[in-house]
Amino acid sequence: MSDPIRVRLTGVGGYLPRDVVTNDDLARKFGIETSDEWIRTRTGIGQRHIASGDETTSSMAAEAARQALEYAGVDASQVDAVLVATATPDQVFPAVAVQVQAHLGMTAGFGFDISAACSGFVYALATATALMRSGQARKVLVIGSEVFSRLLDWTDRSTCVLFGDGAGAVLLETGAGEGEGVLSTHLHSDGRTGDLLYVDGAVGCPSTSQHLRMQGREVFRHAVVKLSQAVDEALEANGLTGQDIQWMVPHQANLRIIDGMAKKLALSADRVVVTVDRHANTSAASIPLALNEAVRDGRVRKGDLVLMEALGGGLTWGSALIRM
Repeated sequence: MSDPIRVRLTGVGGYLPRDVVTNDDLARKFGIETSDEWIRTRTGIGQRHIASGDETTSSMAAEAARQALEYAGVDASQVDAVLVATATPDQVFPAVAVQVQAHLGMTAGFGFDISAACSGFVYALATATALMRSGQARKVLVIGSEVFSRLLDWTDRSTCVLFGDGAGAVLLETGAGEGEGVLSTHLHSDGRTGDLLYVDGAVGCPSTSQHLRMQGREVFRHAVVKLSQAVDEALEANGLTGQDIQWMVPHQANLRIIDGMAKKLALSADRVVVTVDRHANTSAASIPLALNEAVRDGRVRKGDLVLMEALGGGLTWGSALIRM
């Protein structure tokens, strides 16, 4: 019996839009009735990056992908597949993933998008890993890219202060040793809770407002419970405990949720990668953006055990364990 195909993470990359908008800017320039203290106290957010007219989901995704390829020392022509997690595609079709192929000059392989809101990167990671383990691809770019600023109702203080734009990418390759690479992924969804976090309109719906709507308290309540379950599931599947985790790289939605998950795992603050204060919630881009930063500044190193977790609209949620 042949050995199972194991998947390792070999490259990281990220892109943040040029324009930085602070909490004070929201009040002063955008005319939103809020303050830096109000936002920081409730979310931990101090600023966010907002895409300009020439920055799109596909252009940001392509730049993050270029960085991941450069980090890994792999040419785009060697990539077998591109998976992009996004809720804000440039167009209904073609998919952002095939637009990224064009940006990178790829003439072979395949690509498609995954829509799971803020859980999108974990979903895409799980999908890519399954494709690779089945033998359909050996090198896969997994990207999260979002321009949530173009979905926001800028008169709704409860949502517009929470989100930012950006893209993060990783390169996955086969060839990990035993106990290395992607150890396991765990995905869940419950469509009955879809009215807690959604966008009110799209091409297939008669409504055309297309603004993000959220019942913040209910989402928070579900996040605490469901993320805890997903983390426990990942640890149990691998015979591990919270003390075995070197790094938690969570979805960057709210500092209170991040702190709560760290306490559950008995992880000190210096073992949790936090970017929500500077990036706000970049949805599917948040985990790969945070991982990119932590790898490049030397915090996350080869051999470290990394836990990822996220919850998003749907509701969707999931977790992943990776040995770097």
